[in-house]
Amino acid sequence: MLFMDKGIATVALATCMTGGLMSSALFAAEHEWKMATTVTGGPLMELGAEAFAERVSKMTEGRVEIEVFPAGTLGKALDVSTTVKRGVADVGHTWMGYDWGKDKTTVLFGGFAGSMDSERMLHWLYEDGGKELWTEFRQDRFGLVSFPLFMRPAEAFLHSKKPVSTLEDLQGLKMRTAGAWLEISSELGASPVTMAGGEVYTSLERGTIDATEWGSLYENVAPGFYQIAKYVVVPGVHQPVAPYELVINDSAWKALSEHDKDMVQMAAELVTFESWMRIGNEDANALEFYRNNGNEIIVLEDEVKDAAKRLGMEWADQQAEGNEWFSRVLNSQRAFENKWSEADSYRKMALPPQD
Repeated sequence: MLFMDKGIATVALATCMTGGLMSSALFAAEHEWKMATTVTGGPLMELGAEAFAERVSKMTEGRVEIEVFPAGTLGKALDVSTTVKRGVADVGHTWMGYDWGKDKTTVLFGGFAGSMDSERMLHWLYEDGGKELWTEFRQDRFGLVSFPLFMRPAEAFLHSKKPVSTLEDLQGLKMRTAGAWLEISSELGASPVTMAGGEVYTSLERGTIDATEWGSLYENVAPGFYQIAKYVVVPGVHQPVAPYELVINDSAWKALSEHDKDMVQMAAELVTFESWMRIGNEDANALEFYRNNGNEIIVLEDEVKDAAKRLGMEWADQQAEGNEWFSRVLNSQRAFENKWSEADSYRKMALPPQD
């Protein structure tokens, strides 16, 4: 009996001494991914890339660990998909519209002046086949695995050093933008340029540009545009919605078990809904923040809203000619919008003002 007790004690002692090592070995990551991103900080990083990495670690019980790298560390901020395709990064967080030069269909998934709002986009993606089209398109045209990751509502139209509310105000306005709005805003008389987010503040400060669009009201607090651009112009008719995406290197994806593939997709969907709700709530706080910091909130005249929507739809019709993928996705989105054409009548209630 003493021998057995001594043996048990010896085993217990050995277990205690090596427990940390055994635990590390048992729960060591099977897949260590490097993630390239388009930003160096702010909500896109915290509520998007970093939140996703944390969710994946928990949901795979540590089998998949993701190290998030700020923009420019692993490759160009606006070319994350190429960085992932080449295997420099295993995974990336980006806006699909940055690849519009390779295929303008990317803008349909990333949002443009003719897009539906964020609530409709979420329903189309997750309930009406949009996500499946998204994944199939990215694989077919770019050889990448891709899912939605992060959702913002409408962006701010501009943070501007000059007041902008009419079509006349847009004439010659030097502004930073991206995607389809580069072409559409030119038709409205503006002088658009594109650049990575990290370059925008200094460009505003130096007068290289007069104004910038970037993210939603809340997202734009962190970069500090409000400090050097007095006017905050809404609503973001150029970008009624702006889903971001997760891109994964094919080889890295194939190395995962089916279970962990499911967990990665679930984590991406969870973060997408969490970010949408958080930003939607914080945008309301941000509006008050800007007012308290001396900014003037300007609401666009209807002539700008109408022109942006009209030109956006015309632009999309033009792109659909000769581009099978663009036509396929556009038709799916328009069929969905037609189905939802009466949604406001049964989903929203116009309540009388309270005394």
